[in-house]
Amino acid sequence: MSFKEINDLRKEGKLQEALEMATVELREEPHNIWTKRAASWVYYAYIKANCNPDSFHTFVDYLQKVRELDLDKDEAMLFHSCAWQVGSMVFSLLKENPVDHKKLDTIFDIIKYFHFTIPSDAYTFIYKAFHQGNTDWSRYLEFADWWGFENFGSNDFLMEEINRRKILSTAEKAYIAYSKKLLEGVPVEQNKHQRTIDKTRIDSFLPKLEKLTREYPDFVYPSYYMAKLLLVSGSEQDALSAFLPFAKIKRNEFWVWQLFTEIFSDDKEMKLACYCKALSLKTPEDYLVKLRQSFTELLVEIALHEEAKTEIDIIVTTREKNGWNIPNQIKYWKGQEWYNSAKPKDNNRQLYAKHIKRAEELLFRDIQEEIIVVEFVNNGKKILNFVKDKQRSGFFKYSGLIDKPKIGDLLYVRLDGSGEGGFYKAHTAEHCPPNITSEAIREFSGNFKSSPRNEFGFTDNVFIDAKLARQHDLKDGQPVRGKAILSFNKKKGQWGWKALTVEYT
Repeated sequence: MSFKEINDLRKEGKLQEALEMATVELREEPHNIWTKRAASWVYYAYIKANCNPDSFHTFVDYLQKVRELDLDKDEAMLFHSCAWQVGSMVFSLLKENPVDHKKLDTIFDIIKYFHFTIPSDAYTFIYKAFHQGNTDWSRYLEFADWWGFENFGSNDFLMEEINRRKILSTAEKAYIAYSKKLLEGVPVEQNKHQRTIDKTRIDSFLPKLEKLTREYPDFVYPSYYMAKLLLVSGSEQDALSAFLPFAKIKRNEFWVWQLFTEIFSDDKEMKLACYCKALSLKTPEDYLVKLRQSFTELLVEIALHEEAKTEIDIIVTTREKNGWNIPNQIKYWKGQEWYNSAKPKDNNRQLYAKHIKRAEELLFRDIQEEIIVVEFVNNGKKILNFVKDKQRSGFFKYSGLIDKPKIGDLLYVRLDGSGEGGFYKAHTAEHCPPNITSEAIREFSGNFKSSPRNEFGFTDNVFIDAKLARQHDLKDGQPVRGKAILSFNKKKGQWGWKALTVEYT
């Protein structure tokens, strides 16, 4: 019953005696599970007692002793207890300056053979600890793969609150950190200044990231990183689809539009529009110097030299104010003939305003465009009523979308909302070309049949109101033709046709 004696000595606080007895018993019976269990808790006591950076070597020595016992998953309580000590030690190591990342390597190489309870708060604690050093730790991706993001518990997906400030959930931070590491790449052995992207790893991670964005749509940033990863893997169209939900939320951040320029790298007109949108937003100039330089490169390429010189002058002013170096590319442009002959503007706001609408329309490419007909316009409130067909009609605010709409205009629109009370949110609106038709518009012809008081009338089952009838001085039996719009009669609760235009035949 030596294992009982070992346990008793440990509980009495006689750790050295317990350790000596456990060492002897293990030497004599290395496979005795009871002795191994008793020894493991002695080792744990030393792990707990030495859980601080000053005792690092003693800590890992006993951690390694637990590893060498080769205990199976039935020893859940031991591994659970070790998890808390491991996390605490890693957190402490990461507070040192400088951080010795080789110590993280040492701990990780031991614990990756432990049978931790999954999922559990203790197991998540290990992740949180190592995650704290993800920025500079070269083995973070290896650790994350071992830990397994599928092992997050339900609580790990909840936002946390520290000092009354909401912060991202543990799971969301994990996916973001992993994405950043993938985008950062790894150093090339022959040239440490070069980095290579592991596309195989990206392809393996993308389905997990897509699942996260689908199951947790309130998580904002994963969509952004999914788009970035899709871009480097070569799928621009998928990147756009993944990025749109995030871009709609963060549309007022300049770097959102900067990413759009990467997605549309081969479309100069769209790139121009996205640069214009980015630079039209209220952003401190110090943040924009690199973006302006990229924009200038495009302006030079499409020979907008005055605008390019304007951007260059803004860049130089900002860099000089901050005492920053002037990039060689800027120096080169300033030495070109086009720069010296171009007349700069005070700013390029007019250029931005000219193109930002096209950029803004990007946000709603995932909403199907449809054709509607303007039924009524309230110019004072900037609201128009529309009809598409018998299933879809209503009204929306057109301010900022389209100028001076008229009754009968056909518009391409992207509408959002359920149309509650007939109101829709219009994201885009533009006039259709002349050759476009709609089932809500039809031509009519026939003899005018006036009402008893000659105030209004009908032709070919089309209602001609009193205003049109008086305007054209229509008489009963007079042959007419024109265009009619589908219209809902609220009093009768039915659909019919109402004349838009009338002319004599």
